[in-house]
Amino acid sequence: MTEATESTKQPPKRGLQNRHVQLIAIGGTIGTGLFMGAGHSINFAGPSILFVYLIIGLFMFVMMRAIGELLYADPSQHTFITFITRYIGNRAGFFARWSYWLTIVFMGMAELTAVAKYIQYWLPNVPGWLIQILMLIILTSINLVAVALYGETEFWFAMIKIVAILALIMTGIIMALTGFKTPVGDVSFGNVFDHFTLFPNGVGNFINAFQMVMFAFVGMEFIGMTTAETDNPRAVLPKAINQIPWRILFFYLGALFIIMTIYPWQKIPADQSPFVMVFQLAGVKWAAALINFVVLTSAASALNSVLFSASRNFYALAFQSKAKFLQPFRKMSRTKLPVNAVLFTALMVGFSAIISVIPAVTNAFSFVTSASTDLFLMIYVLILIAYLKYRKSDSYMADGFLVIAPKTLVPAAIAFFVFVFITLFFNPESRVPAIGATIWLVVFGLVAMRQPKTLTK
Repeated sequence: MTEATESTKQPPKRGLQNRHVQLIAIGGTIGTGLFMGAGHSINFAGPSILFVYLIIGLFMFVMMRAIGELLYADPSQHTFITFITRYIGNRAGFFARWSYWLTIVFMGMAELTAVAKYIQYWLPNVPGWLIQILMLIILTSINLVAVALYGETEFWFAMIKIVAILALIMTGIIMALTGFKTPVGDVSFGNVFDHFTLFPNGVGNFINAFQMVMFAFVGMEFIGMTTAETDNPRAVLPKAINQIPWRILFFYLGALFIIMTIYPWQKIPADQSPFVMVFQLAGVKWAAALINFVVLTSAASALNSVLFSASRNFYALAFQSKAKFLQPFRKMSRTKLPVNAVLFTALMVGFSAIISVIPAVTNAFSFVTSASTDLFLMIYVLILIAYLKYRKSDSYMADGFLVIAPKTLVPAAIAFFVFVFITLFFNPESRVPAIGATIWLVVFGLVAMRQPKTLTK
């Protein structure tokens, strides 16, 4: 983006505090995948799933440090996607900014659909489309009032998830230390290592576990956009990025370890929530309702973050395009919020309410949502390439928030994300969405090639 274009941009109000950023980053990454899908991933890899989380956590940390270094060098940016345009070129930027925005919107549609299903657990007679509309109105209103209100809402959404995980960990430790017995066996830390092998269900299942776990981490990059809206981005950014990955790994690894301590990993069913099973074994009769409440707040939190992130990306997108229909989305409200971008994003996400009442469209929507999720891997690769180009540019800040061993770890992270994408084609469940994402790459890539190489005012 040229300097002239940058100068016309009004910065959104910086109303987030460090505590908001810390909890948003944790809450935004720990989603329903852990609470509902942990049994599925353990079923694939057994105790080795801990290594999978560690490896993915390492490479996601590398990517976050790269995003952090870019934002530290230029804290005026409110989305890391602009760096792809700046350092790789407008064509790659065009592909990234539209793909990323649409991907986040599809994620929001999926989360809105999930919210309705979780609420119907208590209100089965209320139509899903009505619940979706009401929830969307509430969260959109929060995003239109003030950045601080969004931050406060996310803070408490995240706190609910964190308390649930800590309760699970503490329950498991107490049960193990007191020799608690359950219908499925003794609670013991030894359950995790009993008959341990690196590939208990074969190398193929171990590799497939990477793609399952990878998508549990999707959304971690939202921290870049939240940090940019704090009062002092350069002070908050290093703390947030250095602390969050390890805290997330603690919550993930701690929860999974305790689940396998209480419930022998060989017996954990793939189609049930281990959290529900564990709390039921501990004598909590209303465990199903408890976890349903947790995943409801988790989905609502993800949807809230989608509205925040997608609107900021669309606001930036409006400044990176000459298209007349995008010009109204440059508007800021009196409270310095990208009001039109928020409203348009909410409108797009709201289409899920229509989709939910048209059965013929539902399957196609599921396919598009799955395919778009795969695009995150492409965006991660592009941002890492942009980072490598930034290091060779005149903008490089040698005394900034630097990536550790960038010449080794950044190319390794790129190779890893490519590896995960390739593995999608070898799993029957992920193959078709992966083909869809590849088609998107080719078709939309050709459209991007028709764009000018550089942006002008």
